[in-house]
Amino acid sequence: MTHWQHDAVRTAWSRAQFPAAELPEVVFVGRSNVGKSTLINVLLGRTRKKVAYVSSKPGKTRSVNFYRVLAGEESFCLVDMPGYGYAGVSAGEKKNWWRLINDFFSNDRHVSFVIHLVDFRHGFLEGDRELTGWLDGMDMPRLVVFTKGDKVPKGRAKGQYEKYVRSGLVSVLPPFVTNGKNDEAAECLRQAIPQIIRELNDI
Repeated sequence: MTHWQHDAVRTAWSRAQFPAAELPEVVFVGRSNVGKSTLINVLLGRTRKKVAYVSSKPGKTRSVNFYRVLAGEESFCLVDMPGYGYAGVSAGEKKNWWRLINDFFSNDRHVSFVIHLVDFRHGFLEGDRELTGWLDGMDMPRLVVFTKGDKVPKGRAKGQYEKYVRSGLVSVLPPFVTNGKNDEAAECLRQAIPQIIRELNDI
């Protein structure tokens, strides 16, 4: 099992609080309640003492959280973005979330690629399609990672996966399907992320 060493760098609530971009950045984005914080904790090996805040109430992550990660010989910054698309918050809060994300990407960052988390049960919903178009407009590489794969019966999972792939999604590797556990899927993703950074930096 691969292990990542990590340190929390900063929690930023505004553009002025973003740390300097000293390392390649891998940015995790997804809808509220997609399981982003759970997956980050799994990847960082923090399944007991959590690093990323996990809540039963969607929309709790409203800051941008930065973690310095050492994965073998590869160092990078894992960036945890606020979730989007939760109906239970005000229009003003949603606007603030998108402003923070826009501020991040319009800043002079060293973003290697984006990890776009999508709920395997539902596929690409409106907010996901909006994000996809936005990333396309920036010509931003992204890896699609499906979450909550264990919520889909095994008999349906293969066909559902193939349907999503045939829909024309863009991903630097075939999409991963995870279930929030430190299992083979998480290990494959943990190994793939440094590999993608190296390959993109060599382009």
